[in-house]
Amino acid sequence: PRFPAMASDSGDRHATLKRCLGVLRDAKNDSEQFAALLLVTKAVRAGEVDAKTRRQIFDAIGFTFPTRLLTSRQPPAGCPPHTFRALGLTLLACFCTDPELAGHSQILNKIPTFNDVLLSPCDPDSTSMVDDVYQCLSAVLATARGPRELVTKGTVSALCQAYLNGGHGSDRALTLLVGLLAIAEAKCWQRDAPQLLAVLSKLSGDFLKAEDMTKFELCEILPHFIPLSPPLTENSQGSECLCRLYRGLADVLGSKLSQSQRDPALKLAAGLVQACGTEWIPAGSAGSKFLALLVNLACVEVRLTLEEPDPVEVEEKKEVVTACYVLMEMGIQECLREENPLLENVQKMQLMRIMEEAFGAVIFYLRQVKQEELQDPFIFASVRVLGAWMAEETSSLKQEICELLPFLVDYARKLFKEGSPAVSLPQAELVSTKGSALPQDALRFLLPGFCHLTAEDRPRDILISEGAPALLCEYFLQQWEVLTSESTAPAPLASTEMSLQTTCGVFLNLVVTAPDLVRRDKTFSSLMDVLLKSLPLLLPQKHHLVLSANVATLGLMMARILAGSAALQGTQSAKEFFGAAIRFLSQAHTAQADPSSDGLAVAVSPAYVSAWDDICELWFLGMQALAGCVPLFPWLPHAALQARWLQGLSQLLSCVAPASVDLELVTAFQAVLVELARASEQCRDEILSHHGTEWANLYGMAALEQCLAEQ
Repeated sequence: PRFPAMASDSGDRHATLKRCLGVLRDAKNDSEQFAALLLVTKAVRAGEVDAKTRRQIFDAIGFTFPTRLLTSRQPPAGCPPHTFRALGLTLLACFCTDPELAGHSQILNKIPTFNDVLLSPCDPDSTSMVDDVYQCLSAVLATARGPRELVTKGTVSALCQAYLNGGHGSDRALTLLVGLLAIAEAKCWQRDAPQLLAVLSKLSGDFLKAEDMTKFELCEILPHFIPLSPPLTENSQGSECLCRLYRGLADVLGSKLSQSQRDPALKLAAGLVQACGTEWIPAGSAGSKFLALLVNLACVEVRLTLEEPDPVEVEEKKEVVTACYVLMEMGIQECLREENPLLENVQKMQLMRIMEEAFGAVIFYLRQVKQEELQDPFIFASVRVLGAWMAEETSSLKQEICELLPFLVDYARKLFKEGSPAVSLPQAELVSTKGSALPQDALRFLLPGFCHLTAEDRPRDILISEGAPALLCEYFLQQWEVLTSESTAPAPLASTEMSLQTTCGVFLNLVVTAPDLVRRDKTFSSLMDVLLKSLPLLLPQKHHLVLSANVATLGLMMARILAGSAALQGTQSAKEFFGAAIRFLSQAHTAQADPSSDGLAVAVSPAYVSAWDDICELWFLGMQALAGCVPLFPWLPHAALQARWLQGLSQLLSCVAPASVDLELVTAFQAVLVELARASEQCRDEILSHHGTEWANLYGMAALEQCLAEQ
């Protein structure tokens, strides 16, 4: 009599529910509580509980009672074995609709129980339990701590298994996996790679076989299951998945498609390119045609969207256009690839023409951008892909790029100064270095293009007038701090080092082509101070050899121009810099056995061999700059003597076969030796004491011979 059936009228139902809650609070034994609970859970399942009532239920029973139900082994007489468990899960699912309760530790510690339910055989009587578990897991995923707890407590594996088993609610398992991967992709793959690979295997198989709209639905889902690490190409199962995805995409993109069908396919292709480059595209005629088609479709999409930009349409298409940018950058890289190219030369020429038109559209779009739009991640993606084009293709669109330079410098400055919150869209992290760029680091992607442009008069003048040198000096300082702070992870360090090297390249161009600017602009005095301090720290670290070469050469070339500045007047930092620069230059060559004779030949030192292609030109420039510095700094010959360079060089040239020392190297050595001998009696005597006259004659160093012969 105390528990009437739930009334049909809404007001009566709430009254009954209230009475049941009272009983739950005051029940004297389990059977009374259980009877009241049955009515409460019936109301919960019928969706008749509002937020206020839900909270009343929680206040009445808390987490203790559902926890007891989950662990109870004895069901009531005549009830299925899982009755108590089902009731407990229904109550937890009810509580989880409150975000505050969903993130409670009492819910989070039930995650293993939720996983067990997903992995248990599901008969028709237990489908409501599975539904309740999915509701709980969805709610947990939406909390701050939830994703981490789900990953560490094994839910990824359970969801994978539930999806692969194909039982009740398996579609919800896939939805939850997509959600988890979107938040914690790296951790998921780190912990559960085999299970996720099994899901990808099924999805890619379904994708290849599907002949209906399922194919396009899978295009939307699949990118979430393509990891950046570990690479899919590392094992046979991953490679098979990639093969199926390639065949499926070739089938899709080779057909006549509507826009709503083509967009997801392009996004899937971009996801594969980000993760695997072009390794998933087979070599040969079919692969090259497919690659050319991908780039072609991407360029058409970019032109259609950006050539006559309609704000509403651009907004709708930003994600797919950003995916197209990924494919265009891949196109640039493949057109430049010389070893084992996927494309034939004719295809490369055609694609470069098509891409030129698409980049014309990108430039046109960027010229319309308003100040208030600068924080838009799509602008960042557009600037980034244009930077990739400017880095490689210097002859086309020159006029248009020159006209856009003021915007590009201004945009890079604003993002750099503000530490902009612009966050990349999923595809905005383009192929080569996904995840390694700070969102505000637009300069990093523009630097290679700026390096080319500063070698030419008109773009250089524009960059100077827009204040690019001062901005790049500040950027160099910031990147130097990043490099030298111990807390930085290795991945960003590689891109930081590359940015510093490229910035040095820009400054080297300015030093050579605009020495007056270097003399009068205080920016370069500040830069000189940084270079003086940084080389002695860098040089001992052999893994920074390429950056050391850049810093040493730039510093030496700037020192010739800024010789009168206070920082270079025999200060401690100047002496340490020149000491380090001399060590860098003097340690580049050594004598080694010549296989073609019994004697010795000059060779690049073992520590320099791997980097020599990158630093060879800088070394020769550095030698030339050092020779130019010797007459300007009276204390410099003493530094060369201290480093015992003259002794070492004399011994090297005395013991190797002259034929092994090419003319360029002889010229470089002679230029420095002549200046040292002219500037310092001690240096001249040092060279003479090591048979300098003899080997100078042997190597045809006429200028040195003459200098040594003078009294």
